[in-house]
Amino acid sequence: MGHDIYGINKAGEEIAYARFNMWNSNASILYNLLDSIKFHAGVSGSGEESTYTTQQIEKALIDYFEIYGRGSANSKNSFDDYDLTQIHDFIKNCLLTSQKEGSVRVYFG
Repeated sequence: MGHDIYGINKAGEEIAYARFNMWNSNASILYNLLDSIKFHAGVSGSGEESTYTTQQIEKALIDYFEIYGRGSANSKNSFDDYDLTQIHDFIKNCLLTSQKEGSVRVYFG
């Protein structure tokens, strides 16, 4: 069990991926930034997906920077560094896709 979260383009290809084990509370950071806590099913995602506009993904990235800064220097340890980096990269890759295609799908498994 765990949280496997995928960004998916219109062709159905994986363009972003974030993985959190079932005990990793940092998964909720990504759920919250994407305003998708309803897809958080405890030890994993709900198995559902949602489509996000470019504006929604831009807001998630802006919120990330406001909370965590431009780097992961604000984190407490290397475990948090890794999670913050994967969250940033996930949102950034989803943003690049949504800018090209108008939207991006995210699957919460």
